[in-house]
Amino acid sequence: MNWLYEATWSPFAVGIGIGILIWCSFILSNRLIGCSTAYTRMSGMIEKLVREKKVEQKKYYQIYEPKIDWEVMLIMGITLGAFLSSLLSDTFELEIIPALWKTAFGSNIIVRFSGAICGGFLIGFGARMAGGCTSGHGISGTLQLAVSSWLAFICFFGGGFITAIFLYTFLGGI
Repeated sequence: MNWLYEATWSPFAVGIGIGILIWCSFILSNRLIGCSTAYTRMSGMIEKLVREKKVEQKKYYQIYEPKIDWEVMLIMGITLGAFLSSLLSDTFELEIIPALWKTAFGSNIIVRFSGAICGGFLIGFGARMAGGCTSGHGISGTLQLAVSSWLAFICFFGGGFITAIFLYTFLGGI
């Protein structure tokens, strides 16, 4: 069990693990693995705290009911797993501004959080427009050989690649 304490794992072993996980998900619950719908549900739960019953009248939240379901638990498990992994591998470090960002854009915390919030919004918006996220399309959809998922998957990674080049080459001067 020493591999649990490693800072990095083999991408091949992780890929096999994810493949087994998706098979188990299909066999045991007849569900796909994805995360973006969970964020929709959680945003509805947060809005429900402020607007109460008015949330239930929205058509969007009638389709994606604001509730804690298996996808919300999956996100909690991913977060907890990443935290435990960093502790077990002795790589946990609280980092407000990553070194690569600091080199490219400086150490202004407002710029960092503004960039993170804008990026998070755009990723969430794109995932909802595409009908799923990289895990939903990239793992579950491509496994089913869905053309729409392959197209979304290619666009997700192509867009990420182009954005990274733009941000760190042209804007950051790296």
